[in-house]
Amino acid sequence: MKTYINKILRYSLILSLSMYAVSCEDYLDKSEETNISEEEAFKNFINFQGFTEELYQCIPDFTNRYWTNSWNWGEDEIQSTARDFHFGVKIDNGDFWGWQDEHDGWGAGWMNASNANRSNDRFAKDLWKNGWYGIRKANIGLANIDKMIEGTQEEKDLVKGQLLFFRAWFHFQFIQYFGGLPYIDEVLPSDQVLTNPRLSYHECAEKIGKDLREAANLLPIDWDDTAPGKNTLGKNGLRINKVMALGYLGKNYLWAGSPLMNKESTGSTTYNTDFCKRAADAFGELLSITEGGQSKYALLPFEKYSDNFYTTGQNWQIPGGTEAIFRGPYWGAHGSSWGTAKQYQPAPVIADGDVKFLPTANYVDNYGMANGLPIEDITMPDAESGYNPEYPWRDRDPRFYNDIVYDGVKCVQGSMPAEVVQDRYANLFSGGSYRNISTGSRTGYLLYKFIPINANKYDLGYDWGYNLNIHVPWMRLSDVYLMYAEAAAVAYGGANGSSANYGKTAVDAVNVVRDRAGVGHVAAKFLTSVDTFMEELRRERAVELAFERHRFNDLRRWLLLIEKPYTLKKSIEFDRAGSFDTEDPTNNRVLNIREEVILERNFSEKHYWLPLKNADVNMYLEFPQNPGW
Repeated sequence: MKTYINKILRYSLILSLSMYAVSCEDYLDKSEETNISEEEAFKNFINFQGFTEELYQCIPDFTNRYWTNSWNWGEDEIQSTARDFHFGVKIDNGDFWGWQDEHDGWGAGWMNASNANRSNDRFAKDLWKNGWYGIRKANIGLANIDKMIEGTQEEKDLVKGQLLFFRAWFHFQFIQYFGGLPYIDEVLPSDQVLTNPRLSYHECAEKIGKDLREAANLLPIDWDDTAPGKNTLGKNGLRINKVMALGYLGKNYLWAGSPLMNKESTGSTTYNTDFCKRAADAFGELLSITEGGQSKYALLPFEKYSDNFYTTGQNWQIPGGTEAIFRGPYWGAHGSSWGTAKQYQPAPVIADGDVKFLPTANYVDNYGMANGLPIEDITMPDAESGYNPEYPWRDRDPRFYNDIVYDGVKCVQGSMPAEVVQDRYANLFSGGSYRNISTGSRTGYLLYKFIPINANKYDLGYDWGYNLNIHVPWMRLSDVYLMYAEAAAVAYGGANGSSANYGKTAVDAVNVVRDRAGVGHVAAKFLTSVDTFMEELRRERAVELAFERHRFNDLRRWLLLIEKPYTLKKSIEFDRAGSFDTEDPTNNRVLNIREEVILERNFSEKHYWLPLKNADVNMYLEFPQNPGW
């Protein structure tokens, strides 16, 4: 850590302000050569906001950091075998050092990049270097907040709220992967040798919570309703607001209350109910605002569900709609079309490229039935849920059909050359043309949550790159409902528990998410205890938030990452039986359905935390390496 803090802290405040003058040239309408004093830089809202704007440039775009991108590291996804440089493959091999740029030969990771900077280059965004830079910058701003002598109280609150949010947000991103760290809440002198000790997770969470609570108190629900925000009316969607601060306040407390983090701080492997209560209250405050019509945030209707993740035919239109709570800037319109989009389609069958990311069969099992009941065993009929292993694609959760391409789905809509027309439909049965461990499907499924069905070389051809923007949000509203449900159930005694500041119970919140998708409510048998409800809630998170970068951290904080069956990655195997229905593939009958283990991850306790950089932990004794590394 010191390596990257001190590279910045070594320089004076004046140098930081010179960098600000260059990076915010457009905002301030000043020439690149202009140098300004501290007093000038911070004296009014326009100047101070220009300084603050660079913090948004520090947010990584994990969706588009490289040509192809790995961000799902639980048991949810497996990569084709053509390449092995992505961090997801390294995790499968137990090599958690792979998040670091010195262990990443291709420079593909979004957590650490050798060329990290605050430019508009999506390839230059990382979490580690830009995060520490952002913390330093936020502290500089907070140390100079009283220099805004020409600003109104509203303007001062807007700037201070953003600075507090970013200081907290970057610290939170770090500690969820590495455990407790020093909380840097002052501008450290450049000539000072660091001795800041690592705090416990709970100690860090308290400091993060204090910053986020103050940020939420200072920031508006909607910048469009403020006097300064009217100068950029209709273009304030990404600016930090009260709802964002409350969302991360709740998430910070829920994570602190989770078994892994509670164990790190207290030795107990149970939930910490005090932190969960505070989480439920923060989420309850947020949901009261959104449901009360005070904000623009709302769940998208299911027919527009994909707007959360991608847009087509809209130049520079960032996905997210009304549901995305926190997103970073989107750099390079349509850039994801040439890499990210192609990582989900089999090559050379209907797409180019060789790196492919596939949903594991065991994870797809989480997608239960439309009536809301889970599938207990894919090889056995289930009279209660209605699942039939001979027709395994029938009557499934509607999100299954939105996210997953299964055998027989029509993938190419338009004309195809005669010699490849047999590949119009997904041949994902055992031995089918879409099944290829190197550049096709290893698992019997394809992931289409982030791309339209016609994003292939036949339907949209080589021009389709001009029509697609993929950008997965960091937090969206349905996640808040499910985090509230988890926190409220733990803090208030089960599925019918609720925060005092919000009218819905834990199970009500889950059912709000299910109602949007047209899925049956949580069954009564899951409401009998906290443990039984948590089982179904975890399945609901697996489905609603599938492949959105949540699963790895969820399994870690629940102390499940190193436990079977979560260490397994499987394929689905079956044979087609009888005639093939091209109009409705759910009518296709299969035989000999089963799952086979592709790999088993050999994890131990040390794998619950990522290793810190050796160059950092060797700087001073008060900053030790994580256990086992």
